Amino acid sequence: MAKEKKFITCDGNTAAAHVSYMFTEVAAIYPITPSSPMAEHVDEWAAKGRKNLFGQTVSVQEMESEGGAAGAVHGSLQAGALTSTYTASQGLLLMIPNMYKIAGELLPCVFNVSARTLASHSLCIFGDHQDVMACRQTGFAMFCSGSVQEVMDLSAVPYLSTLESSVPFINFFDGFRTSHEYHKIEEMDMEDIRPLVNPEWIKRFRDRALSPERPVTRGTAENPETFFTHREACNAYYDKVPEIVEKHLAEISKITGREYHLFNYYGAKDAENILVLMGSATEPAREAIDYLTKQGKKVGMVAVHLYRPFSVEAIRKAIPDTVKRIAVLDRTKEPGAEGEPLYLDVKSALYDDPRKPLIVGGRYGLGSSDTTPAKIISVFNNLELPEPKNHFTVGIVDDVTFTSLPEVEEIPMGGDSLFEAKFYGLGSDGTVGANKNSVQIIGNNTNKYCQAYFSYDSKKSGGFTCSHLRFGDEPIHSAYQVNTPNFVACHVQAYLHMYDVTRGLRDNGTFLLNTIFDGEELVKFIPNHVKKYFAQHNITVYYINASKIGREIGLGNRTNTILQSAFFRITKVIPEDLAVEQMKAFIVKSYGKKGEDIVKMNYAAVDRGGEYKQLTVDPAWANLPEDDDEQGDAPAFVKELVRPINAQAGDLLKVSDFVKNDTVDGTWKNGTAAYEKRGVEAMVPVWNSENCIQCNKCSFVCPHACIRPFVLDEEEAKGFEAPTLNLLAPKALKGMNFRIQVSVLDCLGCGNCADVCPGKKGEKALKMVPFNIDEPAMKQEAQNWDWLVKNVKSKQDLVDIKQNAKNSQFAQPLFEFSGACAGCGETPYVKLISQLFGDREMIANATGCSSIYSASIPSTPYTTNAKGQGPAFDNSLFEDFCEFGLGMALANKKMKSRITMLLQHKMESEHATDEFKAAAQQWIDNQNDADGSKAAAAVLKPLIAKDAEAGCKCCQELQTLEHYLVKRSQWIIGGDGASYDIGYGGLDHVLSTGEDVNILVLDTEVYSNTGGQSSKATPLGAIAQFAASGKRVSKKDLGLMETTYGYIYVAQVAMGANNEQTLKAIREAEAYPGPSLVIAYAPCINHGIKGKEADGKKRSMNRSQHEEALAVECGYWQLWRFNPELAKEGKNPFQLDSKAPQWDKFHDYLMGEVRFASLKKVRPTEAEELYSETEKAAKRRYQTYIRKSQEDWSEII
Repeated sequence: MAKEKKFITCDGNTAAAHVSYMFTEVAAIYPITPSSPMAEHVDEWAAKGRKNLFGQTVSVQEMESEGGAAGAVHGSLQAGALTSTYTASQGLLLMIPNMYKIAGELLPCVFNVSARTLASHSLCIFGDHQDVMACRQTGFAMFCSGSVQEVMDLSAVPYLSTLESSVPFINFFDGFRTSHEYHKIEEMDMEDIRPLVNPEWIKRFRDRALSPERPVTRGTAENPETFFTHREACNAYYDKVPEIVEKHLAEISKITGREYHLFNYYGAKDAENILVLMGSATEPAREAIDYLTKQGKKVGMVAVHLYRPFSVEAIRKAIPDTVKRIAVLDRTKEPGAEGEPLYLDVKSALYDDPRKPLIVGGRYGLGSSDTTPAKIISVFNNLELPEPKNHFTVGIVDDVTFTSLPEVEEIPMGGDSLFEAKFYGLGSDGTVGANKNSVQIIGNNTNKYCQAYFSYDSKKSGGFTCSHLRFGDEPIHSAYQVNTPNFVACHVQAYLHMYDVTRGLRDNGTFLLNTIFDGEELVKFIPNHVKKYFAQHNITVYYINASKIGREIGLGNRTNTILQSAFFRITKVIPEDLAVEQMKAFIVKSYGKKGEDIVKMNYAAVDRGGEYKQLTVDPAWANLPEDDDEQGDAPAFVKELVRPINAQAGDLLKVSDFVKNDTVDGTWKNGTAAYEKRGVEAMVPVWNSENCIQCNKCSFVCPHACIRPFVLDEEEAKGFEAPTLNLLAPKALKGMNFRIQVSVLDCLGCGNCADVCPGKKGEKALKMVPFNIDEPAMKQEAQNWDWLVKNVKSKQDLVDIKQNAKNSQFAQPLFEFSGACAGCGETPYVKLISQLFGDREMIANATGCSSIYSASIPSTPYTTNAKGQGPAFDNSLFEDFCEFGLGMALANKKMKSRITMLLQHKMESEHATDEFKAAAQQWIDNQNDADGSKAAAAVLKPLIAKDAEAGCKCCQELQTLEHYLVKRSQWIIGGDGASYDIGYGGLDHVLSTGEDVNILVLDTEVYSNTGGQSSKATPLGAIAQFAASGKRVSKKDLGLMETTYGYIYVAQVAMGANNEQTLKAIREAEAYPGPSLVIAYAPCINHGIKGKEADGKKRSMNRSQHEEALAVECGYWQLWRFNPELAKEGKNPFQLDSKAPQWDKFHDYLMGEVRFASLKKVRPTEAEELYSETEKAAKRRYQTYIRKSQEDWSEII
């Protein structure tokens, strides 16, 4: 009796992890997008007791870096445990040194890689083959899969082959396109794999393990007379690999019924024009080949599975005898090379082939650039030309070096049974999560095949998301985004005005809109071009006010379940009763850990998903005029680059658009975030001047700098009609007009401003109200903001902005409207530093949340003041951010020394005037003082310019260096993953140098950017990725460790607990003439803040500042400063700034965050014990600080 096939709906990462788990005893890992989920699955399954092929759970060890993970893999293998790791991109490159060692020592293992772009002119987290191609020389065999099903089927092949051959393998597939694509696939059963594992291979591996019982020496050094000869001794091992892999492919083919070879051919048997490629693009290539062969074209494709060792014999055998022309497609770029790697390999393999085919090569799909059947057809069209273009690109328009092939119009593929849907959502509204559930509901409850893929912009929660779903009766090979949907859901009404949400929607299709409008109001709101499309293409339109329903239920802006329910009811892709039943089952699975109340609210959301209405489409709309093009007074850079990318039309830009805007090296103009004006919030603060005490707290805590105090002088006030207050203080501004103004189109509606507002007599000056941009009051608020920004000058030069928190907010934020989450705990610190020092600030930023929200094309939140000054920002890598910043400081120091040398040379010249000499000396004496250097530079610059114009060579050089005249404020910014883990060695070294740099650690206590993995900043007892059972060791006290040097300024702050202490610490750190470290507590969405306080107020990211206050109040976080300057005065440099903790509130604090509270569900018997240990750890830390604060430093040494 044939074994019944088991189907599951999962993504590529899950498929790879499923098979990898079977063969793995130890996994040494480090988080990196898009590979982290593989390691997370392995950790989760191990925590649940899942057994591998050897009857044990996998031992998972998170390391401090990818280099560390590779080292641990190497050590584990040498000690005799079968070991795996999971990585990508820069992380894989950090493993390369150990990969040479592992391969050289013939240690069988598999590195599972979701192949990803490497950072070059910019960082890109999406998929191509640049990372794996950088490893092709390491000695690792390289094996590629092209779809989620292939990953499931074939991931056993590298494991079986490495055990038999002793050659280590990279098992790779395309990042995001395969790693994050959900598919309904046939699951591989471990019991089918078990017979393929020869116990002798395991024994041979075990017998080679290092042991004192049979000691040998490895890792030796070798001299010239033997190294070369010795290195060649491994050749026989590699020669055997292709045959071994082909054998295991045949075994897997028998199990699955799907035929696999080293090189799989697909297409016409008598093909004349073929492609050679590997990875996910083989799937749309199949569709294109099917389409063309039906037209009688003789085309085909060779899909590469084993890339290293590259078997010449096998590829020649796979290619049809009739072949005349071959196009080789590489998903990588090697500038300066004669061609990309696969192209060169194929040319070499067929060099003396008797068929003598013409071979051309091209690049495609870099950074997950979508590869559709139309693009594949373009490649085949090129092959049909008398002289096919070589070294081409496909999928872009290169109008500079003219490498690109002509575009071909997109063609719907997949057959009549295929249903395609697109869902436009807002990051954190739950749209993506709901669609992951939807595809599993359909996949698990019907005979339909299904696929889901999710595209995002670079913003954190609050950014653009688009879900691409397909369902059909036949296997789906469309490994590209949905371009011709039958159904479109727009979950954010503002998107109608921002993006082309109807693009590609098929005739007679369906459109669902989440909107607060109804009837004529809705018709008026919908842009003409959208209404026109509805009428011209006979679209059925439904709408629902899911935002209102969500608030009524208690879900706030989480509209996902409501809209998911509406989708199932409208499309009827499965019976409505079954859909409701399954949605509720997935609610328990998804939200069960968050509490019964969350489950019940989502149940209610499912039930109310039927409250949609149909909008009557007026046939007359087909003739509506086009909408007005409101470009405004934006600069050309914004019009030509920023706005098209913001409108999700970046794929339509040409190479020349980047060249002519001078961005070839990745440089981007500052201040472009101000042109977005998204208006995506559900709620917005409204100012009531009668209750305002002019404290500026709202502005101080705003994560996005979209609520600010404006100070109008008499002349400015004449042109402004909205209410203002008579400014009471500070004295220098007394009598001017004061207004708190919200940028309603930039606000994300977190509500922290309203939460911290003290108001008057219990009545707040800020109130959160539903946002509707079409309301006259909101339109007026937007106009007020524009007028104030354009017409009111900053008054910051009239007050001491560093004196107190209130004064600091009269300074213009030079960090505004970032891509951070609503309520972000990090950005208020970054913004404050930009206000205090932004006009002379240099920033070296670690890769992570802070680099993504600070510098993701097209939005740059760092901006400039009226003088054109502002923070200069750059991001190097995750692991070297501190060294990168030190390099900046060293260069600055060197250039200042050159200025000093040139000035002294000029002063000694007979042509130097007394005025020049005095100005030069003033600068030399004050070059290391911020205010002093500013004053000196103002005097010196005109004198340099005057003499330079007169022909003085010395002053002409000084002119090129004059931007160094004002003392720079060097800031090095990173999260806790960078600072506590991968970049800690650099952080410690940079601080130890004594150089004048300032390091800001944004401490969320998890790897926020990669999805909440545990770091050494994660506290004892917290659940995080790679700490699925709760972390069992205490948090590293980074600050206290660095105080041991004695000459480093260190502070620990929490803005929401004490605004003034935060300001004071940052001010002191920057003023200190040496290295400083400021560790700032930052609540994060990964904490899962929830629940209520005793006063009934909810805890959430909408009150993230209050969460900081609670953390300090209960003793979870402490405020302190260590100032070495005090020691010189015989005073204790350690100052404990927080009050004695209220320990009785500690447990309640933990229970308000899912990362702690969920421990009760995961480990109910151990939870309370771990909570107790968490509190004890906090108490031990506090007692250490108490002892430090009581030290006697009266004896000056």
